[in-house]
Amino acid sequence: MKAALLQLNVGDDPEANLPRTVDLIAEAAGRGAGFVLTPEVTNCVSQDRAHQTRVLQHEADDLTLAGLRAAAIRHGVWLSVGSLALKTDDPDGRFANRSFLIDPAGQIVARYDKIHMFDVTVSETETYRESAGYRPGHQAVVSETPFAKIGLSICYDVRFAYLYRALAQAGAQVLLTPSAFSPVTGAAHWEPLLRARAIETGSYVLAAAQTGTHSATSGKPRKTYGHSMAISPWGEVLVDMGTDPGIALVDLDPAQVAQSRKRIAALSHDRPFEGP
Repeated sequence: MKAALLQLNVGDDPEANLPRTVDLIAEAAGRGAGFVLTPEVTNCVSQDRAHQTRVLQHEADDLTLAGLRAAAIRHGVWLSVGSLALKTDDPDGRFANRSFLIDPAGQIVARYDKIHMFDVTVSETETYRESAGYRPGHQAVVSETPFAKIGLSICYDVRFAYLYRALAQAGAQVLLTPSAFSPVTGAAHWEPLLRARAIETGSYVLAAAQTGTHSATSGKPRKTYGHSMAISPWGEVLVDMGTDPGIALVDLDPAQVAQSRKRIAALSHDRPFEGP
């Protein structure tokens, strides 16, 4: 299977963002991709909660999700929508950061709500409190496709190795890590974390990312790291997209997963222990 990573630089207007994403899906399909992957918050990058309340929608009404499902049908591709920021019916008004796996008939075959919230203080001038605006998910997800079993995650999840181990032990051969990574932590940690998750599990890791400075009609513009990556089951960097928006293609071979797991069968070597 040929997969295409889309590296995006979306702003805070979902309606304006959608056409460019749809165009890139068409281009990827035209270049032979049967599986297309978008980054985290494909519909809207914004740090302004009031603005998000104005422009975000519930899943059933979301124009980005509808447009991307239509694109999957039109081009006959599997589509990973890395995530969408969506309204929920939670009493506290928090949003969902939700990933979708869509088949070539436009059907949603899997949903995953980001489990780990990015509540960090990178520096005195750069802090994030994702849990203030988003409520965490609680369910890990593996989905069967004709070409591989897919394990879903989102961005900050990559720091929690136990989630990826659980996905791989549940059969996942390809682990998805769509992201909108901070430039500071990205430069320090992005590649080592992705390679570690691939090496530990003997899985492909595919990480489509947001990149650059994101236009904002309201609030402070956000910056993201870019460097969408594909990592082999042996831990090799197959793709590093740098910082420009665009498309990168990679071939997925399940035999490579089987070979890596046969060479180092760490997924079957768990042992109970006491302490600390």
